[in-house]
Amino acid sequence: QVQLAESGGGVVQAGGSLRLSCAASGRTNEIYAMGWFRRAPGRDREFVAAITWGSGGTMHADSVKGRFTISIDNAENRVYLQMNSLKLEDTAVYYCAATDNLRLEISTMYNYWGQGTQVTVSS
Repeated sequence: QVQLAESGGGVVQAGGSLRLSCAASGRTNEIYAMGWFRRAPGRDREFVAAITWGSGGTMHADSVKGRFTISIDNAENRVYLQMNSLKLEDTAVYYCAATDNLRLEISTMYNYWGQGTQVTVSS
């Protein structure tokens, strides 16, 4: 089992920044990659970004490229999502997830999920 705990959400004005953190514990040796997903009210869960646990290779959704950056601290077993130039449409619950699969953009390929953290972007 892998346990994930997100933190860092909150309310921020449009154009502002937030950094989300996800702490992983338990059988982290099973993890191939970590991902961030989000779900806005009335919308399906959406892929945001992912990073491989060992090599640190990254991928970002087109909607956040150039604004969001995923990173990893393997020594601390933490994954971060730096969110800059936030827009109203970034408002959502953000979830951290872990997978042993190669399909990093597919939410159903993730084995473990955190409880989510709310990000609200105000005008």
